[in-house]
Amino acid sequence: MTINELREKRNKVWNDAKAFLDSHRAKNGTLSAEDDATYSRMEQEINDLGREISRLERAAEIEKQLSQPTSDPITGQPGGKGKQKTGRASDEYRQAALAALRSNFKNVSNALQEGVDAEGGYLVPEEWDRRLIDVLDEENIMRSLATKITTSGLHRINLTANKPTAAWIEEGGELTWGDATFDQVTLDAYKLHVAIKVTEELLYDNAFGLENYITTQFGKALANAEEDAFLNGDGAGKPTGLFTTATAFDAVDEVDSDSLISLVYALKRPYRKNASFIMNDATIAAIRKLKDNNGAYIWQPSYQAGEPDRVLGYAVHTSAYAPTTAIAFGDYHYYNIGDRGTRSFAELRELFAGNGMIGYVAKERVDGRLLLPEAVQVLTIGSTTG
Repeated sequence: MTINELREKRNKVWNDAKAFLDSHRAKNGTLSAEDDATYSRMEQEINDLGREISRLERAAEIEKQLSQPTSDPITGQPGGKGKQKTGRASDEYRQAALAALRSNFKNVSNALQEGVDAEGGYLVPEEWDRRLIDVLDEENIMRSLATKITTSGLHRINLTANKPTAAWIEEGGELTWGDATFDQVTLDAYKLHVAIKVTEELLYDNAFGLENYITTQFGKALANAEEDAFLNGDGAGKPTGLFTTATAFDAVDEVDSDSLISLVYALKRPYRKNASFIMNDATIAAIRKLKDNNGAYIWQPSYQAGEPDRVLGYAVHTSAYAPTTAIAFGDYHYYNIGDRGTRSFAELRELFAGNGMIGYVAKERVDGRLLLPEAVQVLTIGSTTG
């Protein structure tokens, strides 16, 4: 089946599931055990189709990347030097870095001096770094929603703490003066690393795609750790999470359509135009059964590739690291991610020498913080307000 056919099938199953719910609910709004089992099977089919659609979309993206040309066309004039590149992103540096990895860092050329890291490793070549960033963006929903900046030191961001207000006065009356005050939020640089071990046989096998393996596996590991911190971090040796800082809207025993509608309108209007939901996959299962006051289901599946599902007309982003006991709604551009410098690789030769393995470590320094807590509202599920 094609992706579009799978999307059409998922939407058909969803419409059948809605019709089944409407026709089999008892007077008290519940389902019998048999009907609940039937609906659960339909819901599982929706989930399975959604996962298959995601797999096909990822496969299509990989196929697109693999179909790209493997070399640049010759554009230089005869007898000339052609296209020149400088800095750590040069072709010479990239090839030298890959050769060094394959040779257990025994074949280290002068070209690698372009990108020596302060801590003894080597900076990631630009081509690898860009693909590592692509993996982080794909695997990490916060990097796609937040504002990303590159910092060279402790980064201070000015915020308006107290805005001036206007006041009516009589003609000729005395002016009233207010103070416009400002606050500061700082982005630090917390160190995040991922380490892997590679056998010598695998490393020396020229058929093994070492470059792609490292960028993919390192990128996924860093992305997972980042997303957890960007959502739940306590700021102690790691970024401060979105759910940690955002404004607490309300707490309910069980999510319902009324509480979600109230959550939407608890967010100030200027933030609502770019707002979306962030929640755990498990929360979606409960929301699928909910209707608004007009009897329409508040969850609507996506009909187009690249478009997210929606709740009450707003995009829904799911994360395995979002808490199952909370739903966030807001404009996540006000969450700032500060990347300090460039990612780097280091090689650990002696540590695993006895096992015939070689270790590699990727490191980055990053921080994240929600600058305006009022830009995101959080609904807590599973507890009530006192």
